[in-house]
Amino acid sequence: MALNPLAFLVNPKAQWQNVAQMPANQFNVIILYPILCAIVPAIAWYFGTTQAGWTVGDSEIIKLTEASAFRIVCAFYGAMVISIFAIGYSIHWMSLTYGCETSISKGIVISGLTATPLFLAGLLGFFPLLWLDLIVGTVAACWSVYLLYIGVPIVMGIPEEKGFLYSSAIMAVCLVLLICILVATVILWDMGFMPVFTD
Repeated sequence: MALNPLAFLVNPKAQWQNVAQMPANQFNVIILYPILCAIVPAIAWYFGTTQAGWTVGDSEIIKLTEASAFRIVCAFYGAMVISIFAIGYSIHWMSLTYGCETSISKGIVISGLTATPLFLAGLLGFFPLLWLDLIVGTVAACWSVYLLYIGVPIVMGIPEEKGFLYSSAIMAVCLVLLICILVATVILWDMGFMPVFTD
């Protein structure tokens, strides 16, 4: 079964139908997709913050030291992967409530494929530009939400009405995870993960 993650940007329904028809053992292989794809924005932001830099107003170019950027990027990568796995687990955990059966690997695949637009938006990290990053990031987040809402009923084989409720419950989990990441950021900041700027 051909699966093209980039096609989720142009023809998501057909791609979700491909996912729905996959044999169970194939999900264990596709779990690698989010683990590998999360490396791309991490590398992009490491390069962008240490080599390209950014400006605020008319100020000079601001850059992070390589050691500081590396610590932050490692935490960033960890947050992405842990979030995708946590959302995938919640998809599995809630499945019986919404009248379908699934596996943890299937939930992680749904979560990872849904994040495809966010992985691609992370490429903007190579050249940090605040206004562009905000616009593209917002569009990518909206597209990911759209992918979730159309994908869950197709992959889980449930009616759209039930799929809407299921997806909304998953979104609630995503918001809780976002708050957890913000709290973890504050804690890590105090533990030495704060940004260190070059002179």
